Amino acid sequence: MKNPKILYVLISIFCVFAVIAGIYAQFIDVNHGGLDIASEVEQNANATNSNTINTDSQTEIRAKFNNLFTNTLNLNNYDTTGIQKINKEEDIVYSIVDMQESTDKYELNMHIPAININNDLATTLNNSTQTTFINKANEIIADTESTVKTIYSIDYVAYVNESILSLVIRSTLKEGNSAQRIMVQTYNYNLNTNGEASLIDLATIKKLNRDEVNNKITEVVTEANQEAQTLQNMGYSETYVRDLQSDIYSIDRANAYFLGPNKELYIVYPYGNSEFTSAMDIVLFE
Repeated sequence: MKNPKILYVLISIFCVFAVIAGIYAQFIDVNHGGLDIASEVEQNANATNSNTINTDSQTEIRAKFNNLFTNTLNLNNYDTTGIQKINKEEDIVYSIVDMQESTDKYELNMHIPAININNDLATTLNNSTQTTFINKANEIIADTESTVKTIYSIDYVAYVNESILSLVIRSTLKEGNSAQRIMVQTYNYNLNTNGEASLIDLATIKKLNRDEVNNKITEVVTEANQEAQTLQNMGYSETYVRDLQSDIYSIDRANAYFLGPNKELYIVYPYGNSEFTSAMDIVLFE
């Protein structure tokens, strides 16, 4: 390993973060990687829709999505004075790691955020970041046996809309000649209740009902799957074919969603979270 100090720096940063937070005994537990996506606010699910369902192509929507990642927090004038922070000198989301390093074995470009709120839910979300993103970076750095070059990047963006803090983290992984993998993880935190905000909560803010959301999800993924099937029939073997019967294509089971800079609702299906692919479907309500 060209620079073993980096591995220890990354680990030390999270350890310090843990101590400051006053977390209970078991701060870093890689088994805490998943998010519990609950269906809340059922009574508001049939609110009248006053929004525009975006009709841009997936290429245009994906370009908008990719342009969001500025490694910054946009508070939209939200007052954070009363929030109990871990680090009082920083915003409620800030970069705990900003680094670039290139060797003959890897290229790293990492901007890793932490939720700077002193409670258990924020700790759990930070643990998920550790499990999903930082552990992978440590594996890359520690791997002295690999014969291929690895390119790994991590970026994020965070917004506050109507007391909902949305944090979106995206990573891109390319190992030698293997397919590029794009992973996306989102966290939605209600700053008023200190609880997790569900997709139903965000849809309610947008005055969207359950059927509207489910119908648009079905429309987008069905069209994407038809295009993938066509390409596959033409001999393009690396296209990603969706399982349209999967329950992930439901408002209750979607696990990547957030409110954007102008309160747009993004629902993201990053298939690279579980497979080596950059395929992604994005449903956008403006």
